[in-house]
Amino acid sequence: MRSYIFMSIVVIIYAGNILTGKAMNDLPPFTIAFFRLLVAFAVLLPFGYRTAIKQRAIFWDHKKPFLFMTLTGITFFNTFIYGSLQFTTASNVSVLETFIPVVTVLLSAWLLKEKLRYIQWAGILLSFFGAIWVVMDGNVLSLATTNWNIGDAIMIGAIVCWAIYSILVKRYMTLFPQFGALLVMSGISVIILLPFVVIEWIVLGVPYLGTLDHIMGLMYLGIFPSFIALILYNRSVEDLGASQASIFLNFLPVVTIAGAYIWLGESMTIMQIVGALGVIAGVIMTTQFGGKASIQTEVGTQEKTV
Repeated sequence: MRSYIFMSIVVIIYAGNILTGKAMNDLPPFTIAFFRLLVAFAVLLPFGYRTAIKQRAIFWDHKKPFLFMTLTGITFFNTFIYGSLQFTTASNVSVLETFIPVVTVLLSAWLLKEKLRYIQWAGILLSFFGAIWVVMDGNVLSLATTNWNIGDAIMIGAIVCWAIYSILVKRYMTLFPQFGALLVMSGISVIILLPFVVIEWIVLGVPYLGTLDHIMGLMYLGIFPSFIALILYNRSVEDLGASQASIFLNFLPVVTIAGAYIWLGESMTIMQIVGALGVIAGVIMTTQFGGKASIQTEVGTQEKTV
């Protein structure tokens, strides 16, 4: 039950990530990603510094998987999302994000040997189509006539990144101290993104970051999606497995549209409510009719370092 609550909170925070990223798309994507992670690094410093220093040998011994987790989940996942939102709509992003659980499930079955029952596969498909139904307001066939663009292609990078990150979290994250790991990941990502930001500013000019909206937006992105949501997501993956945890991400378009209805005054239709019920039913089928997925990993017997 705890992990289900955690994932519900994660979805709410990540819906805010999409809405905030779209609201701030007057800033270039690398700039948003860089300052988001700079805020996260500053917030994480008092929580993770001591364990990061104490357990630095573990980071070095497992540097390859740790670096891949950093690049996929921390450095470039949200950079792809913010880049996508420069060109496409939040609705298109929501549609494409529904592919993340599907890709994660397929990779988990292949790489982690997670075994799901037929009813769980049916739940995954139901929640997937329910999420698309919500975003398309029941007009699923209109997907073929949607004006897809370069922003939608950029989202493919985000989908692949998060699916790989989820797999790596299940296999390796228990080896690292959680706060120390996020601190080091954020620091590495800031260093990696710095030259991209410099080039972005040379090409596009230095953006003005002093508005209250920008400051509050970057604070939200740095504290909630980059810190709190990642802690909760990583713990949920450890408990539920990558497949069952990722299926909750199909709630993203539901929560995003609900948030737009509540805070932005946008409309909500009966068709969207029907789709939302489909997502809920699919998540219940996936998480309640099979227990934990059966998983085989190379590092599953190693203890977590705190």
